[in-house]
Amino acid sequence: MKKRIGLIDVDGHHFPNFALMKIANFHRQQGDTVEWVDYLKHYDKVYQSKVFTFTPDIQTPVQADEGLKGETGYKMYDELFCEDMEPDYSLYPQYPAAYGFLTRGCIRRCRWCIVPEKEGGIRPYRDIETVLQGRKTAVLMDNNVLTSNHGLRQLEKIIDLKCKVDFNQGLDSRLVTEEVAKMLSKIKWLRYIRFACDTASAIEPLLSATEKLNRYGVKNYWIFVYVLVREIEDANMRCRMLKRLGITPFAQPYRDFNTSTEPALQQKRFARYVNHKAIFNSIDWEDYRG
Repeated sequence: MKKRIGLIDVDGHHFPNFALMKIANFHRQQGDTVEWVDYLKHYDKVYQSKVFTFTPDIQTPVQADEGLKGETGYKMYDELFCEDMEPDYSLYPQYPAAYGFLTRGCIRRCRWCIVPEKEGGIRPYRDIETVLQGRKTAVLMDNNVLTSNHGLRQLEKIIDLKCKVDFNQGLDSRLVTEEVAKMLSKIKWLRYIRFACDTASAIEPLLSATEKLNRYGVKNYWIFVYVLVREIEDANMRCRMLKRLGITPFAQPYRDFNTSTEPALQQKRFARYVNHKAIFNSIDWEDYRG
């Protein structure tokens, strides 16, 4: 018997929810009707997915025989029941790019990151052509693609396919060898090559990676760096260094995933200063009054 399936993207529709796209494909292949929840309708089953712990939950009552919640925002890390399904892009027609992963997991154990707990160590996941599904661009959400032999082979394939990509979680600057830098310089990027500089200890490997990329023709203004904000003085030192180099920083206030504690007001204020590029490029943090 065909079922009516409802989906709720708790975070909003600002970025495709990968789990819901897979669930939609699974149910449509069963012959079920799948749609975004209309709170005036009744459903056989409703899936509610939340990626970010800080996103407020949905308070509107849902009419359904069965309701299921999942994903990182609910601190639920079990593998999706339809993990092997490919995503249904019709859910998010406003996003023309493909979305997905080439690898899952990470070798690092950064204390602010839930990936090792959720996904474990690095492992192969998909081929770039499977992710693309005929598209010419892909937003790839790998957490450490450079540490995987499979990931490196996929980078070579991306170069051969001449598709445009964005590794939106950032690349690990510690793993940028001369060979990797040469490979990255040949890729067609959607916008930036992304890295992270979350602590002072990350500065040296980032500078080393940048120097290697420069030798292969990559300009610093093509490089985008996530900056974790805990201590303001330390974060400001990293951001000033990036500004001097002509690299784009993006400040992210620290959030405790275990307590869901809001970032401190000064952390938010500093992030607002850094991420407003006209202000960041014209004045120092000490002179900011916003």
